Amino acid sequence: MIKDKYYFIADTHLGAPNYEESLKREKKLVRFLLEAEKDAKVIYLLGDIFDFWHEYKHVVPKYYVRLLGTLASIVDRGTEVHFFTGNHDQWIGDYFEKEIGLIVHKKEIEIEIDKKTFLLAHGDGIDKKDKTYIFMKAIFNSKITRILFASIHPRWAIAFGNKWSSSSRKSHSEYDIIDKGEKEPHFQYCIEKIKTTNIDYFIFGHRHLNKEYKIDENKKLIILSDWVYGSGYALWDGCNLELKKFE
Repeated sequence: MIKDKYYFIADTHLGAPNYEESLKREKKLVRFLLEAEKDAKVIYLLGDIFDFWHEYKHVVPKYYVRLLGTLASIVDRGTEVHFFTGNHDQWIGDYFEKEIGLIVHKKEIEIEIDKKTFLLAHGDGIDKKDKTYIFMKAIFNSKITRILFASIHPRWAIAFGNKWSSSSRKSHSEYDIIDKGEKEPHFQYCIEKIKTTNIDYFIFGHRHLNKEYKIDENKKLIILSDWVYGSGYALWDGCNLELKKFE
């Protein structure tokens, strides 16, 4: 089979809301990845794959072995996999790159696929009116914060991180499902962006909307759904970018 497709998923939030539900979702995600691998040239994981992730120099969370093993095997068999940090799993070190072989991105990227320009990002921080979030993002991205957190024993640090992440997600759950239409900050961001750059397609996670926005006749924004309540993904087949659902 010719491997010429590009897959995009985000916000699987493994670890939430509990071990049992997370495990079901992890197994479903593994099925998706193995199915996608059959014709995928590249797979993009656009952030918040984990509801919380923090790794130490010699310690990583003990869960997610099915996913991590599957990703390592997919990479070893020749499919390129990119991992974008999200606001829930931004505290990664070098484990994903060195041990699994993922290509890691900590900010948005512009790439060319089949002569089309794509802008890919998790999507957090795009709403510049949300000053509180931008301030908190800067704090959590600081080296000092990461050093201080890493000084805490994993027994307490991971438990605290999981609880904080769960509280953060729940506090935004109602906001995440509100469709603001053309007032959506991510849509407005795209409108401004195409004034100065020739981007054909934007793909974001973070907002969990599972929606396509037509920017103009030939340009499109896709905001992917989360996998806690849905299982959306985007597929580029060489000619068309479509929003799909994995059953």
